[in-house]
Amino acid sequence: MKLIQFFVPELGKRVGVVDGEKVVDITEFAPTTLALLERAIAKQRSLEEEAREALEEAKSRTPQTFDFPSLQNPPAPDNPHLLLPIDAAEIWGAGVTYKRSAEERDADSQTDIYTRVYFSDRPELFFKATLHRCALPFGEIAVRSDSDFTAVEAEVAVVVGLDNQPVAFTLCNDVSAWDIERLNPLYLPQSKIYAGCCAFGPMLVTPEQVGDPYAIVVKCRVIRNGEVIFEGEASTSQLSRRYDELISFLRRDNPVPIGTVLTTGTGIMPPPEAALVEGDIVEIESPQLGKLVNKVRKLEGN
Repeated sequence: MKLIQFFVPELGKRVGVVDGEKVVDITEFAPTTLALLERAIAKQRSLEEEAREALEEAKSRTPQTFDFPSLQNPPAPDNPHLLLPIDAAEIWGAGVTYKRSAEERDADSQTDIYTRVYFSDRPELFFKATLHRCALPFGEIAVRSDSDFTAVEAEVAVVVGLDNQPVAFTLCNDVSAWDIERLNPLYLPQSKIYAGCCAFGPMLVTPEQVGDPYAIVVKCRVIRNGEVIFEGEASTSQLSRRYDELISFLRRDNPVPIGTVLTTGTGIMPPPEAALVEGDIVEIESPQLGKLVNKVRKLEGN
């Protein structure tokens, strides 16, 4: 099952099931995807089962449908547009989970701390964002005013339920000011957390729909003035840690809310020439998880 949240003028926030190019509105039976997930957990059911039941109930009453492409617009009050696919109370990140990422970060930082984390039993985990710091699909991600090398980090993210198994998957851009982090690893929070530092979506995809979660291909493109200046590709087959391990460490003595989003690291490392600048378009795409598109803006330091 593929689930989205979207906005329609005069109707407001809606929840839909994506079926090809069509979106079936199930808002009457699921006012938010988080409410749907919480209901599934209360019933000891999967999100797939609960969403399928809501879809069947909606279809029995001739639901309203929308064209998925018609929702792929920059967010504005007078435009139908996509919302974040779940109202996550917290967004967390994991790092140094791909071998290439570990090697390149070690070379860049001139220390061995990333290599040590890569081989450690304990993963790198960090707080990433709250909802108001996140860009909607087709909304604007940001470069800090004091950063000259902010990079796209194209990732698969998982949604956390009550145990250590992902309840859904989505795409994420863990936008990061690499130059700030490389000055000193203790600057990591400033590299990672600021307005516009994260985007995720465009949809939640249930494990049943994803199939093998360690065979998700992620492609990333940075487009400047209509030309692709960077593109890269990775697969979750390259992950050195499993999702249940990352969620287990996240939840250890740390009671995160149901619906928390955890990004799982990147295997795509843009070079300095692909540092994001205002006006760039970033596309992150996966055959299983859809396409996340965002425009870049430079913050003014207010």
